[in-house]
Amino acid sequence: MSKEQSHTSAPKGFEDESTEAGQQTLVPGVAPVTLGDRLALLANAPMLPRARQRSADHGLFDENARKQIEMF
Repeated sequence: MSKEQSHTSAPKGFEDESTEAGQQTLVPGVAPVTLGDRLALLANAPMLPRARQRSADHGLFDENARKQIEMF
């Protein structure tokens, strides 16, 4: 850092603002994550089961039946 810039000022070409957390640098073209963005991410996520799922070990998906050596 040069002597012209202090620790509380934003780099050249950037804006800054005071917040509860302290001095924040605002980067052009970058927007903060909003509550709507977070909710949209959760809404688009794949659904998860609420209860433990039983295994599909019958019929076409029975892997133990595939291990049979003899037919009869």
